[in-house]
Amino acid sequence: MTTALDANGQLKLVIFDCDGVLVDSERASCRATAEFARSLGLDLSDEDAHDRFAGKALPQVVEELEGELGRSLPENTALEMRDNLVRLMKKMAEPVEGAPEMLHGIRALGMPFRVGSNSSVTEMDAKFERTGMTHFFPENRVHSANDMNEPKPSPEVYLYAAKTEGVLPENCVVIEDSDTGAEAARRAGMSCVLLRSENLPDPSFWPAPGFVRISHLSQLVPVLQQALERQKQA
Repeated sequence: MTTALDANGQLKLVIFDCDGVLVDSERASCRATAEFARSLGLDLSDEDAHDRFAGKALPQVVEELEGELGRSLPENTALEMRDNLVRLMKKMAEPVEGAPEMLHGIRALGMPFRVGSNSSVTEMDAKFERTGMTHFFPENRVHSANDMNEPKPSPEVYLYAAKTEGVLPENCVVIEDSDTGAEAARRAGMSCVLLRSENLPDPSFWPAPGFVRISHLSQLVPVLQQALERQKQA
């Protein structure tokens, strides 16, 4: 199947992950998770929490913690963790370096974009408000895998974003930073641009058709621009 970034593809929609792509919040979120785990008596460092939980929805995190504890946590644990993260993000969230400039560049290309994240919409609202990016993402263009009860690597949040835009999955490119999110894009049949430092390893299924890797958001607009130019020439 031809995907959006292939030589003969048609790019019609960009779908962003939130954490680690637009908003620098993963480490703060994982630190809060580690502190919560330690309060339960688990031996979990901040770094281990980042390695294990980055990109995962809170219900997934709670399920893993319950597995380690060997017991169930209160039913509202994920909601309490979400409320704590919202308070934290209102104080600590920052834009990923180059994110506002990149978003302006994609707007200049005339390319529509949406967000599909494992974070709840409530969390994303707090993050976008704190980072001054709310005007880029009106509520009807922000989609939560957590709120859909379909956390990544399920592709459902990306498929829903495409359906809402009225485009086919193969006409979408997902911007991701985690293996979990990149796998969701692969399952959705979409292209993916993986934002990742050069010293970090590829996902286990890499390379894959229609997948590109960049190390800084300043590289994204040229990638998309080249794809659009190829389409005009085809």
